[in-house]
Amino acid sequence: MEMNASYTSLVAVGDSFTEGMSDLLPDGTYRGWADVLAGRLAVRAPGFRYANLAVRGKLIGQIVDEQVEAAAALRADVVTLVGGLNDALRPKCDMGMVRGRLEEAVERLAPTCGKLVLMRSPGRNGPVMERFRPRMEELFSLVDALAARHSAAVVDLYGAPSLGDPRLWDVDRLHLTADGHRRVAEAVWQTLGLPPESDWRTPLPEGAPAKWVVRRVEDVRFARRHLLPWVGRRLTGRSSGDGRTGAQYSAELGRAFWVTPGRDGDPGPVATWHKMDVTPLS
Repeated sequence: MEMNASYTSLVAVGDSFTEGMSDLLPDGTYRGWADVLAGRLAVRAPGFRYANLAVRGKLIGQIVDEQVEAAAALRADVVTLVGGLNDALRPKCDMGMVRGRLEEAVERLAPTCGKLVLMRSPGRNGPVMERFRPRMEELFSLVDALAARHSAAVVDLYGAPSLGDPRLWDVDRLHLTADGHRRVAEAVWQTLGLPPESDWRTPLPEGAPAKWVVRRVEDVRFARRHLLPWVGRRLTGRSSGDGRTGAQYSAELGRAFWVTPGRDGDPGPVATWHKMDVTPLS
């Protein structure tokens, strides 16, 4: 891979991990690792364009059916694809189907972009993780195989102990904090051959362990606010992503669109993005 390369466009495809939950901004939107990465890439490339098509709760079949074609049509320098983990974490999962749909996504995206980036997602330690670990590792083995076959890059977050630190995860225990997202952005940045700005693998400083009572209170709060609603959605066939589209996708026009920095040439990461004109397909 070319070192210190320049990229003029980025498209992000996936689920809540790529949408950016749970790094909530004051306006109610989320800023995840893909947004952080885009802001940094834009500093290096005047006229940089970005589109985040990821939607929370999406299964791999939905990602393929709803995002892949739109992403391929943009023909970006870089496309990131992270999906399949929502399937693997369900009580019942057809891993053969997951394998087939992920392979379909890679085969459709790889020829349309300069560099396809896949990911071995991070995971917290604990009993839930241990229950689903075999499925996750099966998924990540497939990611490695597809990357080798299609000359894609793989960001290995699963093998980074630092990202298993619960302090880098939000209270829902499913999504990273702002610091966690910054580390993922740095990991992708380095995978793209860009000069390191920090060591994303560095563990957090050791802290005093939480008291037993505090941990139990947190467990009860987690179950009430996050676990029970999640179980309820599973039982009723609903998803947190129902009725949602990606941040840069127009359901009315049936296509994705670009955003570009509000002020080209700013010395630091981009904070404001402007929507580029979207015209109907002829």
